[in-house]
Amino acid sequence: MNIAVVIPCYKVRKQVLSLLESIGSEVESIYVIDDCCPQHSGQLVLDCNRDQRIKVLFNPENTGVGGAVMKGYVEALQDGMDIIIKIDGDGQMDPALIPKLIKPILLGQADYTKGNRFHQIESLVLMPAVRKVGNAILSFVNKFSSGYWKIMDPTNGYTAIHRAALLCLPLEKISQRYFFESDMLFRLGTVRAVVRDIPMDAKYEDEESSLDIRKVIIEFTPLYVKACLKRIFYTYFLRDFNVASIELILGLLMMAFGLVFGVFSWSESSSAGVQTPTGTVMISVLPLIMGFQLLLNSLHYDITNSPLEPLQECD
Repeated sequence: MNIAVVIPCYKVRKQVLSLLESIGSEVESIYVIDDCCPQHSGQLVLDCNRDQRIKVLFNPENTGVGGAVMKGYVEALQDGMDIIIKIDGDGQMDPALIPKLIKPILLGQADYTKGNRFHQIESLVLMPAVRKVGNAILSFVNKFSSGYWKIMDPTNGYTAIHRAALLCLPLEKISQRYFFESDMLFRLGTVRAVVRDIPMDAKYEDEESSLDIRKVIIEFTPLYVKACLKRIFYTYFLRDFNVASIELILGLLMMAFGLVFGVFSWSESSSAGVQTPTGTVMISVLPLIMGFQLLLNSLHYDITNSPLEPLQECD
């Protein structure tokens, strides 16, 4: 297979040249995307690098990591690349892991692979505490929005994708900013692509991060909620209607009835200054319990409903 690397560049002048030098011979093409970098990283590569595999692309304005990667993806597809790896230009990702990253794709076992910095506890020592907590929370939320319940570290940008999966995705709809990696997982989930985690260590050196944790939390929350609702609709009502669909509907209806009836009854009894009858309480509590159990059953079905057949096998 033809293997390519896409490197989005923004404020990575100090790291990009050493990163390029460390990319092995298994890679046929390297696409460096200067995302309107104020440090002119792309021009630096043109001036100092002599590797014939490298093609430098320039964005006239900053589009964010997602926009830069999409530009590289499109170029790689046009050049006939089969596996496209995304590596950040800040030097946090070791190119020596490329063979390990692409192995499941080469073996036909996955369509998309990504790094996971949470696999080995020892590798978390160097990760800043804020990133540990933030990534742990995002990982849990991402399971709901993407449907990949065995995937951790959703914001990890060290990824590889087979062209068959990439061609199934609406590239123009994928988020162009920091939600890019999470949105990719959501989009891959909608087309039933097989995703695998690859254990890796992260390096934190002198790179300059423009990531604002508080801003990301505020921006990500509505995006995750939207993605989760869309995935549930696509998976259990548009493309299929199964036992989990019925459990989800009945569970929500029963819990809504129990909650509304309970609040209404309690309000009436409180206004009248009397104790709510036991029978009335049970009419409220039983639907809540049964509805919650139905929702748990639908959640269990969703957890076990992971894609098993890679898209590349159907290509």
